[in-house]
Amino acid sequence: MKSTFLHGALALGALALIPAATATFAAGEASSYKALDEFMDVFQKVRSDYVEKVDDEKLIKGAIDGMLASLDPHSSFLNARDFQNLRTQTEGSYGGLGLSVTQEDGAVKVIAPTQDTPAWRAGIKSGDYITHIDGQLIYGGTLDEAVDKMRGAPGTALKLTIVRAGRDKPIDLTLTREIIQLKPVKWEVKNNIGVINIVSFSANTGADVRQAIRSIDKSLGHKPTGYVLDLRSNPGGLLDEAVTVSDIFLERGEIVSQRGRAKGDVERYYAKPGDDAKGLPVIVLVDAGSASASEIVAGALQDQRRGLVMGERSFGKGSVQTMLPLSNTSALKLTTARYYTPSGRSVQEGGIQPDIRVPQLSDPDYKNRPKYRESDLRRHLINEIKADDKGLEEDAKDDPRFALSAEELKKQGIEDFQLDYALKTIARLASTPGATIAQAQAAARKPAGK
Repeated sequence: MKSTFLHGALALGALALIPAATATFAAGEASSYKALDEFMDVFQKVRSDYVEKVDDEKLIKGAIDGMLASLDPHSSFLNARDFQNLRTQTEGSYGGLGLSVTQEDGAVKVIAPTQDTPAWRAGIKSGDYITHIDGQLIYGGTLDEAVDKMRGAPGTALKLTIVRAGRDKPIDLTLTREIIQLKPVKWEVKNNIGVINIVSFSANTGADVRQAIRSIDKSLGHKPTGYVLDLRSNPGGLLDEAVTVSDIFLERGEIVSQRGRAKGDVERYYAKPGDDAKGLPVIVLVDAGSASASEIVAGALQDQRRGLVMGERSFGKGSVQTMLPLSNTSALKLTTARYYTPSGRSVQEGGIQPDIRVPQLSDPDYKNRPKYRESDLRRHLINEIKADDKGLEEDAKDDPRFALSAEELKKQGIEDFQLDYALKTIARLASTPGATIAQAQAAARKPAGK
């Protein structure tokens, strides 16, 4: 209190006697106070003159939400309800459809469906717009209201109307709610190769990946040929878990760094000795829905020449959000830093470019479906150096390896082309004596035919 008061006395009473930098700061403070006075004037006018009686709490929350929305898409105010939703996302379960959504210009837009959920099985795609729930138009409402309508008792049905780019008519779907168990890790063995699918980076994801590696070894009775780490449509989650998962496959070296506003505000995370995968080949599958923590893992394994990244360019969320408690029931989720891969790359906007670009040909809508990424969000943070994503789909169309249609692949028994391509690539690596991921990365970056 004392130091604050002294600062105020200096700013107001001795302005002509202090250095120019302090005077500038004082002028900024005065401007802020003037703006706050203006805000209070508007607040009082709305309270007294609006056509209907208004709730003070609603007005203040709207002002806070508007302030944070002016910064970037990932900063927000969390009340008690939002706290509970966040807790559910990281460690719980709920009755619903399994959708991650956002709001854009009053419309509800799909970020990604969670695998093996009603939304995923119904074929809902990233970038789809939900316009009606049970025949009721939801445009212009709040995101919380839309989420509340989609959640509900397991076994109950609801209808969604979807608008998808490239489709002339809306798509009507009837889905049945289920208990969405947020199990972050699944595994299976295909052709002697361990496939580890990480759905989200929630609590204990790292421990679950270690357990998956042990389970794969036990099911085979020996080590597999290699591993496919499937991060497709994984929207991210906890930074610590992304570091832990990266560490599982790394023997040494930097995993990620985060840099705040101040020049010296840099924090680096390093791998501890010990590679749980024992140096076996690793392919990381990513797509346009792989974001945040997924990109940290993909970037770390790519830069450290430990994993071959395959698929499509990732989402491009290169910012870190910190939870800043305001009370026992509220907090501020604020963007406080950007993160960088070991080589110093920021994935903000540009995402992680795969070493081998592989389209999902088994998806009939692949060629016509637009990709929804961080750079499409309003007020996203700008990256000074943007990745060149031009030609990703064009290259894939021109490449003779990717000429088959979804129908032709299905006749061959290939339901997931990207995964099938990854499995075959690991088999080729394992059959080539002395082949390394670094060599495979270098070969993948050479022009076709060379």
